[in-house]
Amino acid sequence: MALTVDEIIRLYAAKGSTWYGSEPVSQLEHAMQCALLAEQAEASAELVAAGFLHDIGHLLVHEAHEIGHDGDDAHQYFALPFLRSAFSDEVLEPIRLHVDAKRYLCLAEAGYWESLSPASKHSLELQGGVFNGEAAERFLAQRYAEEAILLRLWDDLAKTPGAAAPGLDYYAEVLRGCAREVAAAQQAAR
Repeated sequence: MALTVDEIIRLYAAKGSTWYGSEPVSQLEHAMQCALLAEQAEASAELVAAGFLHDIGHLLVHEAHEIGHDGDDAHQYFALPFLRSAFSDEVLEPIRLHVDAKRYLCLAEAGYWESLSPASKHSLELQGGVFNGEAAERFLAQRYAEEAILLRLWDDLAKTPGAAAPGLDYYAEVLRGCAREVAAAQQAAR
């Protein structure tokens, strides 16, 4: 079932106050902080939207996202069918790849593993662990790998209790702008 932007906003309004796993922020705070970090880095509107939406799968999956839960909810994949009709690959592919970006960064960046929160380290193990060299090369060869790495780094930083960020209405407009572009492109292709 595809979600409209209005349905996405209602989902965050209804479920966004739930905790972001074992982190000290809510799902909505995490989404808004990640999107704000993307904006502050002067990322494209699509990458800002990806920052906001990257963990929406946690709101759609009915499994716990926290330390002590021993299953991978595959949230990065689960969300895609819900978003595909409204958003372009510039939004969707960094979302799909952001977990693999964590697995890559643990191999490629000295100190990255140590910088992860306990919850992120736990989920990494459930998601397949650190990439080996061959897997890292396959990851980097994918279109949008660089964007996924940026998204992952913002994701890691977007866990600050009480951090100021624009509100849900602000990000609704960012999402609507990205969705309008997709709708216009689809209309022009007809």
